[in-house]
Amino acid sequence: MPLLSRRLRAALLATASATLVAATLPAPEPLGIGDRLFPELGNPGYDVLAYDIAFTYHGSNTKPLDAVTKIRARTTAPLDRINLDFARGAVHGVEVNGLTADFGSKREDLVVQAPRSLPAGVPLNITVRHTSDPSGSGDDGGWVRTADGLAMANQADAAHRVFPGNDHPSDKAYFTFRITAPEKLTAVAAGLPAGKTRRGATTTWTYRTEHPMATELAQVSIGSSTVLHRTGPHGLPVRDVVPAADRKKLEPWLKKTPAQLEWMEEQVGRYPFETYGVLVADSPIGFALETQTLSLFGKSFFTEPGYPKWYVESVMIHELTHQWFGDSVSPASWSDLWLNEGHASWYEARYAEENGGGTLERRMREAYKLSDGWRADGGPPAHPDGPAPGQKLSLFRPVMYDGSALVLYALRQEIGEEAFDRLERTWVRVHRDSTATTADFTRLASGIAGRDLSAFFDGWLYGKNTPPMPGHPDWSSAKPA
Repeated sequence: MPLLSRRLRAALLATASATLVAATLPAPEPLGIGDRLFPELGNPGYDVLAYDIAFTYHGSNTKPLDAVTKIRARTTAPLDRINLDFARGAVHGVEVNGLTADFGSKREDLVVQAPRSLPAGVPLNITVRHTSDPSGSGDDGGWVRTADGLAMANQADAAHRVFPGNDHPSDKAYFTFRITAPEKLTAVAAGLPAGKTRRGATTTWTYRTEHPMATELAQVSIGSSTVLHRTGPHGLPVRDVVPAADRKKLEPWLKKTPAQLEWMEEQVGRYPFETYGVLVADSPIGFALETQTLSLFGKSFFTEPGYPKWYVESVMIHELTHQWFGDSVSPASWSDLWLNEGHASWYEARYAEENGGGTLERRMREAYKLSDGWRADGGPPAHPDGPAPGQKLSLFRPVMYDGSALVLYALRQEIGEEAFDRLERTWVRVHRDSTATTADFTRLASGIAGRDLSAFFDGWLYGKNTPPMPGHPDWSSAKPA
């Protein structure tokens, strides 16, 4: 195929559908960093330091947003091509270190030809002008359409359906969001406000994170929202974002957050970020999500009369716990997911026990009964089976939740409560604002226990069958059919 002129290519891109259009780059190929569960996710050769993402919302949650994503990075290996994860939007132009660059696409990668070869260890600045399309199926994540706008649900591998980047939790970075929307709407994002500018009938809202964040934890909300402010421990700013019409109805739940923050700080130490709050989306999502500094919940979770009070509060604790386990300390690979969900389920269960739910021991005994079946269905906690084709969220199975909390219960039984509490506090302190592996956790546990726990962890994290529960020789697991 002959090379196209830049002018002709721009014309073709402007009229393309909301899929990436191949430019002059020959034979682009997707890359990945070799994650066992998502082999084409993430990209080698560079480390992202910061994202600056501008979205322009045109008042409809079915129309593409105009966007500019700026990436400040540093090369870690020589590069002629730069792969970015990006799968849902039209790309109008790319610049690398201020120079126009050719680009193409393959599957879920945007492949950029560097204007000149880049050695390792040099600055890499990428600007992508693109659209961000919210009209895709909600089953595969990215933008979530609400009754009055949009929110984000990027876990596990959906951030690149919103903006181009290095979409793997091992490459955390600082974020700046600039959201332009009609003046009647409110835009909120992860981090703290950094300015608001009105121009004509639109307002541009700017937010910045003070701590690095994984792409899957990014959050932007646009809608007819009210932002409620209160104060948490140590003067922490707490802000909740709710549909304006539901402010009074939701307040009895939202006012519990400062006390919940205090409870979690008693368990593991000081809250790790600059702000916290709850984002309530008027959308029929069937999940909650620990987006950094602003946890996402569907409105019906708080308004459904059938949910017991203790249950609602314990799920709020689950997402809050993730701010330590999963957000501040992020998984180095998706096989380390048990560290996120196991800890969140652990503190959820402990909070429920203290606030009207069943006892922790009863919940763990029930989990033990089911554990062998969970392992047969989805693999052991630290070596889970991959998600089903076309069902990425199937990775989030019972073995990741109570099946992994059960590992922590067994560990506390094995090393004692004092050593376990010290392990939890040390873990989130040592690995704050970084990523960590299962091996890091087991190594730290052995050090704090003062003995080698390799055999214990081999069985509990990787075994086909659930090992005997320390201290409970009478517990039994139902064998899978």
